[in-house]
Amino acid sequence: MTKPVPPVAAKKSHRVSFHGIERDDPYHWLRAPNWQEVMQKPETLDPEIRAYLDAENSYFEAAFGTPTAALQETIYKEIRGRIKEDDSGIPSPDGPFAYNSRMLEGKQYPLIVRTAREGGPETVLLDCNIEAGDGYFGFAGAEHDRSHNLLAWAADRAGSEYYDIVIRDLATGVDSQDVIADTAGSYVWSNDSKSIYYTEYDDNHRPYRVRLHVLGTDQANDPIIFEEQDPGFFVGVGRTLSDKFIVIDAHDHQTSECWLIDAETGGAPRLVAPRVTDREYDIEERDGQLFIRTNADGAEDFKIVVAPVDNPGAENWTDLVPHQQGVLILDTIVIKNHLLRLERHEGLPRIVVRDLRTGKEETVRFEEEAYSLGMSVGYEFDTSVFRLTYSSPTTPSQTFDVDLETGTRTLLKEQEVPSGHNKADYETRRLFAKASDGELVPVTVLYRKGTPLDGTAPALLYGYGAYGMSMPSNFSISALSLVDRGFIHATAHIRGGMEKGYRWYVGGRRENKTNTFTDFIAAAEMLIAEKFTAKGRIVAQGGSAGGMLMGAIANLRPDLWAGILAQVPFVDVLNTMLDETLPLTPPEWPEWGNPLASAEDYRRIAAYAPYEQVAAKDYPPIFALAGLTDPRVTYWEPAKWVARLRAVRTGSAPLYLRTNMGAGHGGASGRFDRLKETAMCYAFALNAVGVEGSLPSN
Repeated sequence: MTKPVPPVAAKKSHRVSFHGIERDDPYHWLRAPNWQEVMQKPETLDPEIRAYLDAENSYFEAAFGTPTAALQETIYKEIRGRIKEDDSGIPSPDGPFAYNSRMLEGKQYPLIVRTAREGGPETVLLDCNIEAGDGYFGFAGAEHDRSHNLLAWAADRAGSEYYDIVIRDLATGVDSQDVIADTAGSYVWSNDSKSIYYTEYDDNHRPYRVRLHVLGTDQANDPIIFEEQDPGFFVGVGRTLSDKFIVIDAHDHQTSECWLIDAETGGAPRLVAPRVTDREYDIEERDGQLFIRTNADGAEDFKIVVAPVDNPGAENWTDLVPHQQGVLILDTIVIKNHLLRLERHEGLPRIVVRDLRTGKEETVRFEEEAYSLGMSVGYEFDTSVFRLTYSSPTTPSQTFDVDLETGTRTLLKEQEVPSGHNKADYETRRLFAKASDGELVPVTVLYRKGTPLDGTAPALLYGYGAYGMSMPSNFSISALSLVDRGFIHATAHIRGGMEKGYRWYVGGRRENKTNTFTDFIAAAEMLIAEKFTAKGRIVAQGGSAGGMLMGAIANLRPDLWAGILAQVPFVDVLNTMLDETLPLTPPEWPEWGNPLASAEDYRRIAAYAPYEQVAAKDYPPIFALAGLTDPRVTYWEPAKWVARLRAVRTGSAPLYLRTNMGAGHGGASGRFDRLKETAMCYAFALNAVGVEGSLPSN
């Protein structure tokens, strides 16, 4: 049998100069000049670029996909067997009805349903399986209006995150011809049910504007309600739970600004407090008073202030929950008589409930070493009940309703694992790795009891470390397919996230970005030192900004890894941050730095950017995944990275690029199709460590 031969990308000189530094980017040609058009019409991709991506896909299929097809199918069936396919959510009451979503056995997408509040027959409002057909279907949710007569639902048909909003008459089940096309996916009903506020993109795919669509009118005539002038700020639209106000928010990663519109009468937006660099705030409302979560006045881990709706400027903000160093306030919910806040303290989440009538507070926490916690309240403001979700790496998700007046906690649902799951068979540990500067990096570890902890076990180490996003210590039906085969499954809670407060985020961005990479390496070295695994037995995994992490640790310590899974990896950091036409570039400058304006930022990013730092060294096996219509991490980033790795590296470890030619950042849209991608990744991980066969070299 002929051994598959990997494609070789052409080199075409592309010389650029910034700050007196000249570079040649020989794979720049993979960036389609008409990328905006390609996002919506993939068929317009330049034939030469398509030919290269197709060649990489064909090579992947021949060298890995087909040889491991049986293993992939086995893992896919295992994971699918842990899903209750005919599953239902939990009804959320709203006025005379209770709304819910439900999955049918064998189907990829949800049904949106409702019943009378007190029970009775179910009505299917929207069957996404019918609407999806055989193509990509990115469902952005469905929202009923206040009269309960109409349903607005939104979908993206290409993976490019352009959403069409469709209006359905719930009495007839018929969709109106009045479609709000090519929106940015954020929308909200007016209280009179006659119009919808929605966001739209600029020419560079940035949500920058809010329009108002009156049902039955031509979209071309929709008035502009708000327009952002700074390309570094994205715009969203929502509403307060009290239903009193439509909220427009403009934000980048460190600065925010909110505007209010009376949800009953409409009118022009009214500014809450003007943007101040590095000041963030978000709002809720109760009885004419705004409740504002903010980091103003040096409240690094956030505090909660109140201000009158009629005079909401920062000069009138009064502390309600003062700042407490090391206690990060992640989220707040305001209902009729209570303020709920989700906090993280010592790396673990907790919920604190404050009775707004008395000021008395109670804390909800759990006792496992590592766990995930969430809260929600559905549609209604006038309630004393909130919904709590809990899981851990060993404990499937549990959902409770908690009545704050009676103290009653009612278990509504426990995640069912049809193929069986005994939590007593598994162990969860919360460990700490010492970073190079002495910081202690939390690491959540899951393994099956009886797994030898003598350095022989393989491991999968997952990391992200950007934008202040913390990685939850939750239950994963997928991870069990590795753990049951003897893997140690670990998550490194590295700097760049907020697991240890806002300072943890600051410690992993801009001038501190390399801490993210060295923290991840420290986590791997701790697992080795503690005999959980061994050097060369660890598969590293990360996606998007976590994919940049994968590229960086491949360059820094290629010897540590048995393999690297880089999903939609942000690896061409310097070129992307130099390209202000790309959707995320101006909003990302506060996160990474602006190499256009600053020579210092340019040199710093160039020194760690994975694509720039590819060198003549032996790299471990690498599997990169991309999406052709991805507006967040454009397809050419992983394509250029793999092309350069093929040309520059020494050694012959497996190197694969798989581009989904019909999807974007999130990969396949259907729940089972996504599981197939997971199975593909896990097959790579298993092969990389010599379980179920070994990878061929190329």
